[in-house]
Order: sequence, then structure tokens, then C-alpha cells
Amino acid sequence: MKAIRVHQCGGPEALVYEEVALPEPGPGEVLVKVEAAGVNYIDTYHRTGLYPLPAPFSLGMEGAGVVAQNGSGVTLVKPGDRVAWCMARGAYAEYAVVPAEKLVPIPANVTTQVAAALILQGMTAHYLAISTFPLKPGDRALVHAAAGGVGLLLVQVAKRCGATVYGTVGTEAKAELARAAGADEVILYEEVDFETEVKRLTEGRGVDVVYDSVGATTFDKSLNCLRPRGLMALFGQSSGPVPPFNLQVLNQKGSLFVTRPTLGHYMRDRRELISRAGDVFIWAAGGELSVRIDRALPLSEAAEAHRLLEGRQTAGKLILLPDA
Repeated sequence: MKAIRVHQCGGPEALVYEEVALPEPGPGEVLVKVEAAGVNYIDTYHRTGLYPLPAPFSLGMEGAGVVAQNGSGVTLVKPGDRVAWCMARGAYAEYAVVPAEKLVPIPANVTTQVAAALILQGMTAHYLAISTFPLKPGDRALVHAAAGGVGLLLVQVAKRCGATVYGTVGTEAKAELARAAGADEVILYEEVDFETEVKRLTEGRGVDVVYDSVGATTFDKSLNCLRPRGLMALFGQSSGPVPPFNLQVLNQKGSLFVTRPTLGHYMRDRRELISRAGDVFIWAAGGELSVRIDRALPLSEAAEAHRLLEGRQTAGKLILLPDA
């Protein structure tokens, strides 16, 4: 089968499209014929070595397809079932071996491509707005990268919770997408200072929560956007990691809270996984959650997908499809 692997960490050129042996599922595992793989920033962290892995290694933490073969002891799914998964590497391939307990059934009225585009980023938006800082009517939230894959979903989930949402984006075209997703106000960060604008929009009060996937370039000003005892959820670092800082700053700025969450800690068992995935799939199936696929590229063009993602040339989700 064909797969993308990394033999030496580096830029997008490190992604090698090559022939590899078809894997065999072990006990408790399932072989899935991949029909679509989601592209996420964590894939770039693996590729560059920011999150180190022993080489050579496969990529892709999110995918969807059809069960091809069960390993011993598997009873949760059967061959022919349509399934999606996340937080298990190997989706950048024609076939992937996935722990059965990580597989989620895809509803009949959700396409495989939508499932692959939704499960990781949809559950990320879900845990951020439902669990990390449970939004309620009257809350004010600042969402950075509001036209990105997670951003567009997070805006929608936050609005579903009744919050007022301020989003930051880089272009007017992305601003239109954020507004269409429900953002109450959209800030073009290249034209205005987002901290100044948030303070103006909130009449100096600040927001209750900042959802920040950008990291180094937004962190300090994001803290300044918070009300006293507000919470910063730093769930990504597309601009680079946040440098170490003095915790006394949190006191000085209003007894603030900061958390660095990750999806794995919000799907600790199968019950939690099925609950979160079930919500986002039900919302998508019912038209309550719109999934924007920016583009679908052949698996062999994974390097181009990474260039687009890191160059901030996408609005919504990038997915990879097996080459014809």
C-alpha cells in the first residue's frame, strides 16, 4: 500500500510518499481502509520534531473509512462498518491500523469526508466550549484563528451555548467566513490591534475566556483581553510555543487562569469519546454544525497540504484522499 512517512524531521519535503507493507491488526486492533484523512497542526509538529517520534514514522491523527479486518478480540465493529477516529497515528495511508476502542461509527447521513474533517477538530471545539470553560448565555469569548478548521467549529459551538463571540482573522475573506459561522464581531488583526478592539467592544470589561491556538504572537495580549478571574485556554501554537513566563503576571492581571489542554485528556475513556463524537456528528447531521472543507488533496500531495496549512492559506479543513 501507499503511505506518507517521515524518515528525517524537517520541512514539508520530509513527507515521503512510498510503498509500505500492508499492516496486520493485532489483538484489539482494526485494519481500516482509509477513505479520507484530516490534516492538523499536530501533524506538522510531528514532522518538524517539535513533538519527537522515532523515525521512520507515519503521520495523520484523524481519519475515516471502512473496516477491512478485525484483529482478535474485537467486537465493537465489524468489516464493512463506516468508522472515524482521532488521536491514533497512521491516517496518511491507504490502510491504517487503529485501536478498536478509538473507532466511532459514522451516522448514515454524514459523509466519510465530513467525518474525517470533523472528528478531531469538532471534538476539540466541543471540549473547549463544553468542558474547559463551559460557556453559558451571557459569556463573552475571544476565538483566535476564527476561520481555521477548529475556529469555525468553535465559533458555532460557542454560539450554540449562547455566548457572544469575538473572532480574529487575517483577511476580509476569512472575516466573512467567521461571520457566517456566527461570530458577533470579527477583528482583522493585521489592520487593528486586537487587544484594543476587544477592550472597546467590551467597554473595558474584557472577555470571560480566550481560546488561543496561535501561541507566541498572541499570548501576552490575549491575557490583557481577559476580565479578572478570566481563563486562557491555550490549545495550540501555530506561531510557535509560548516562552516561559512569571506566574506572578496572572496575579497582576486579575488572578487569571491559564490552561494548556489537549484532546487526549478530554476523551479519557470510550464513554467520553462516544459522547463527544456523538454530539458533533448529531449536530452535523442535523445541520446545526457546518463543516467547511477548504480543499481535498491527493495523499501524494501531503507536502503541499502542509505548506498551505503552515502558510495560513486555508479557511476551514484540509483533507487528504487516496490517489485515484
